[in-house]
Amino acid sequence: MNCTLTPMDREELLLAPYAMRSQQSAGRQYPESTHPYRTIFQRDRDRITHCAAFRRLSQKTQVFTGDSGDYHRTRLTHTLEVASIARTIARALRLNEDLVEALALLHDIGHPPFGHAGEDLLDERLAGEGGFNHNAQALRIVKRIEQRYPNFPGLNLSQEVLSGQQRRGSSRKAISEPPQPLLEVQIVDAADSIAYDAHDADDALELGLLTMNDMAELELWREATQVVESRYSNLEPLQLRRAIIHQLIDQGVGMLIETTLARLEDWQITSVEQVQASPSLVTMPEEFAERKLCMQQFLFSRVYRHPDLLRQRELSTAELGVLFDYYVDHGNELPTFYQTIAEEEGLPRAVGDYLSTQTDRSAREAYQSL
Repeated sequence: MNCTLTPMDREELLLAPYAMRSQQSAGRQYPESTHPYRTIFQRDRDRITHCAAFRRLSQKTQVFTGDSGDYHRTRLTHTLEVASIARTIARALRLNEDLVEALALLHDIGHPPFGHAGEDLLDERLAGEGGFNHNAQALRIVKRIEQRYPNFPGLNLSQEVLSGQQRRGSSRKAISEPPQPLLEVQIVDAADSIAYDAHDADDALELGLLTMNDMAELELWREATQVVESRYSNLEPLQLRRAIIHQLIDQGVGMLIETTLARLEDWQITSVEQVQASPSLVTMPEEFAERKLCMQQFLFSRVYRHPDLLRQRELSTAELGVLFDYYVDHGNELPTFYQTIAEEEGLPRAVGDYLSTQTDRSAREAYQSL
């Protein structure tokens, strides 16, 4: 007797009524036959993790460059941490974990080398061509730039993953208007915020840009510290710091789950259609959100605008600017694939595409070779 559940049966057993199911998917741009034991969203997740752009995230700046040491997060480790947090939330809310993981693994894949400094430089150089945005670039990568399959360009991801990423690149006003994104999309955005708040603080403390006394200025940090110290006594400073970071994440995730479940019940949400017709449902208590915003503002002024980081940004921006100008003047030195893009969309966009695929290391080596 065969007792094996089909992927569709498994979703019906496990998922809440408001979760996105594979059989509800709008499919792919280029139709493909169904897989015998993987859902469309499982295949999306796997395609993303196997693509070249995902692997390159290991050599791309999150906040701190490789010159700062090897403790801090890269784009890849940040992405994996976001996926981990998002999966936890998805399971608690009985959402589609495969879709959530695909969205989380994709969310930062469009970042160029040198983090937001590189993005700002490319946006400036491409101002006359529509600009550059890492969220939109992620779509270009998975729809055109990646070339892994013989039957279609890009990765041919599901419409749900593509539309979820597209909403990330939309204006704040557009995001607030119906139809709302799927709950799976909303929780990835929330997980991203929870992850970078805690982990950027951790990295800044490790690098000596902040001290524990500095962090004690924040109510959110003080609250987490009190919880940790009520559970443990005489922790070493490093143990204490890491325990506080864990508490920040755990507290944020717990409050998010609790508040979201309450909103789902208050709005009597029982379908994907109701999710899309309702206000944003994934949220935190207002007071906690305010304390979290204070922490983000603190990190912006004390870490992201730290003189050491600004100097690194200036150097990285200058190097990437030299590369951009060089390839615009020497378009014939671009790989053949990008010369094709230049013929169809113009040389500046092709150069932007090419440079966005570079890692910090490969961009720096190319600069030094000039």
